[in-house]
Amino acid sequence: MNIDQNQIEKHNDALITSHHRKLNFLKEEWSHIDLESIIQKLVDFQIAIPSWALGTGGTRFGRFAITGGEPRTIEEKIEDVGLLHALNGASGAISLHIPWDIPQNAEALKTLASGYGLKFDAMNSNTFQDQAGSPHSYKFGSLQNVNKAVRKQAIEHNIEVIKQGIALGSDALTVWLADGSCFPGQLNFRNAFENTLESLQEIYAALPEDWKMFVEYKAFEPNFYSTTVGDWGQSLLYASKLGRKAYTLVDLGHHLPNANIEQIVALLLMEGKLGGFHFNDSKYGDDDLTAGSIKPYQLFLIFNELVEGMDAKGMNHVKDLGWMIDASHNVKDPLEDLLQSVEAIMIAYAQALLVDRKALNAAQNNNDVAKAQEILQNTFRSDFRALVAEARLRANAALSPISLYRELSVRENLVKTRGLGTVATGL
Repeated sequence: MNIDQNQIEKHNDALITSHHRKLNFLKEEWSHIDLESIIQKLVDFQIAIPSWALGTGGTRFGRFAITGGEPRTIEEKIEDVGLLHALNGASGAISLHIPWDIPQNAEALKTLASGYGLKFDAMNSNTFQDQAGSPHSYKFGSLQNVNKAVRKQAIEHNIEVIKQGIALGSDALTVWLADGSCFPGQLNFRNAFENTLESLQEIYAALPEDWKMFVEYKAFEPNFYSTTVGDWGQSLLYASKLGRKAYTLVDLGHHLPNANIEQIVALLLMEGKLGGFHFNDSKYGDDDLTAGSIKPYQLFLIFNELVEGMDAKGMNHVKDLGWMIDASHNVKDPLEDLLQSVEAIMIAYAQALLVDRKALNAAQNNNDVAKAQEILQNTFRSDFRALVAEARLRANAALSPISLYRELSVRENLVKTRGLGTVATGL
């Protein structure tokens, strides 16, 4: 299904008076800030959509296909991301997962994606599942496995993913490993680390000169005693040993409860080893909930460190880090959930851009704890949704993406086209 620009304009016309009233209020309240430059940064900022998030997710206990009209092919997944991008103007990339999405004709896919204003973001490998026809199992790990033949199979898979990415115009590989152990004594930790590093070094050697490798970490699951890349320190250790093209990737859901993610982000950025993000939210461990739905203040604090740190290093907000959603939609329409996540991310980014840095730095240097808290919380508690909406308007997108999504009965039309029982490839 395609959304016509006339439909977007008709939708915006009905909301424009209310929108201008809210925007003018902000301009008056924040007249000391160059809001035009903030809006332009919001227009430029793009968040990649993972191909696996376009269908209904699941848990260890089951998967319930509740929405219908799920994308059955890579082409339909590109179409769905194109829908999102038309609605919000901020979802200009798709991230593929191999072998859930194996391109058959890279040039045709590039042409299709370009027609929707999309590019291909980081490629994602999969050595946490056994694939049909593979001679070896990853039951006891992949890149860490004590069996060299298993490690070789996992290495070759990652190199194949790089080749697929080159053909599509991608420039990064994300490696997430389920490797670890379930019980004490099962694994020699040092050997597991060394095997993993040696395997990653072979994959790293296959990277093109302008590519990046993102080493993702996760505290637990599916292994609950140890994980071979279990936290940001271990990921940083791998990335440092691999070389300048290797970076740590932060998934917001991949931390133990109450971890200070904003401090982790600040230190990785300081060391030049922060590669990017998988955005989601979490109540307990790794829930993969809608970004900003549980801990919006934490999301703002993370962006506060990002904006401050990137500006201090003269980095490009759009290009120098990887921005991607990574979520699993169990009870929502996946497309609505993604629209909500993008909105929350854009709001947190806008809030961080509007923090009074000079005042905050002065409060920090004077040990004025209350003042520093007031600066951050006053910014967080201000409503900047009109700025984000204005950025969408200038990008020829919808002032209220979910409202238009429902007005146009997008899900119902997808069901008519694709069927009620369709299940997306992947999860």
